[in-house]
Amino acid sequence: MMDEQAASRAARNAPVVRLRASRRAMVSPQELCALLRDASWLGSPVDYPEGGPEVRRYLTDLALPLSAGGGRVEVRKAAYVDIGPIRPTERGCEVHIAWRSATLAPLFPVFAGRLWVDAHGLRLDGYYAPPGGRIGMAIDRAILHIAARGTARWFLERVAAAVTVEASLAPHPEAAPGS
Repeated sequence: MMDEQAASRAARNAPVVRLRASRRAMVSPQELCALLRDASWLGSPVDYPEGGPEVRRYLTDLALPLSAGGGRVEVRKAAYVDIGPIRPTERGCEVHIAWRSATLAPLFPVFAGRLWVDAHGLRLDGYYAPPGGRIGMAIDRAILHIAARGTARWFLERVAAAVTVEASLAPHPEAAPGS
């Protein structure tokens, strides 16, 4: 059995891959940052005391959009998404984001990184650990990195879409008579 120091060394030496994705968005950074404070639009809130009082966990489906036979298909996987404390920046906010599979976790990558929101849009930057150690890294280089990037882009689309949906649900002032 591995002791804590050996486990810590193994984790530091685990192969990880950098993952970056961005999306231009014509949304208010303030609205989007506020929406991240309660991300129930993402999925069902889950108790997560290990994350501390500032981390919120949601059970959701992450999706990998694929083009197949002229159509579009989404492969979905149940996952936990953790959203850390929201830190205001001069242009918007930044927040720690992590996700992992809700089932069969050792078979799927684990991601940890940051989401930046500003007037230019959304930017995700972090690392994921492909399953399977060094062999998993080789498979990732060959093909799985495509799935990781696709999932990251899908996540950014989902975040941006939440603001659009929220805005469409907001009450609109009625037009003044005679206008």
